[in-house]
Amino acid sequence: MEDLRRALLRAHAGLSKFDPLSRIIFYDDFDRGLQGWSELIGNYEDSLDSMLPGYEDLRPPMLSNGTMWDTGSAGSMEGNYALKIATRPRAGHIAADVKRVTWRRRGPIRLEAYFTFKPEPAELRLSETDVRAVGVLFDIQDEGNRWMPHLRYLNSLNGEHLARWQFKRRSEALVPVGVTGKTRSHFHLASTNWENLPDGQQTLCYNEIATKYNWHYLRVDLNLASRAISRLQCNDRVHDLADVEPMIMPPMPNLWCMLNVVLWVETDVHKRAFLYLDSVILSGEW
Repeated sequence: MEDLRRALLRAHAGLSKFDPLSRIIFYDDFDRGLQGWSELIGNYEDSLDSMLPGYEDLRPPMLSNGTMWDTGSAGSMEGNYALKIATRPRAGHIAADVKRVTWRRRGPIRLEAYFTFKPEPAELRLSETDVRAVGVLFDIQDEGNRWMPHLRYLNSLNGEHLARWQFKRRSEALVPVGVTGKTRSHFHLASTNWENLPDGQQTLCYNEIATKYNWHYLRVDLNLASRAISRLQCNDRVHDLADVEPMIMPPMPNLWCMLNVVLWVETDVHKRAFLYLDSVILSGEW
């Protein structure tokens, strides 16, 4: 049976580039549209003005065929369209998009994606330090805890090329939203409390001019039962997660079995930064 499953995956042109677990929760090839990805917005009650400032403008996703002024339309890695997440042209601005699902059983899950990032090619130079960071996080709740693994690739900071993976285990302060007591919020994508992964340096292929981009493979494994991040892989590099922990906080009343996936990009300069996703797959074992 396993040999047949493996053969069927290898025969599928889209799935064959991934290594999913036995159950596919979702497989998003953005040639078929946005596939349920939407802008991450903050909690609010009665008025949008009750939203925390960090959530006010995280920007919705769009579809892109990779059109550049000098090279024409490249399309995605495998097809016509990629999911494009774009910041405002303001240093430190973040664009973040979410896929909202739930889990069926606490066990291993695996996220895989092919991604690339670039700043808007507004200048005739490489601009390799203009994108500050790209990242992935999960927002998960079980009967005991809400827990939020956060991982980001810090490309640069204030113009310095750093090229390292980081994680965040300390949460920002939870504050009430509105007056009913049903809703709280915290801006967990804030620039504070990021820590370097042990031996987390990794130089990615950036290519030689502002409009060229190469696609990268990303894999993140979690165990829902133990609330642990078990693997981070980018291209050929598997990173040491021995000391990496997720944010953990008490459960909230309306979030049972939540399993949200968030991808984001942050710009380091007053220029838009772009994160592109060719395809994303989330799989599990049960």
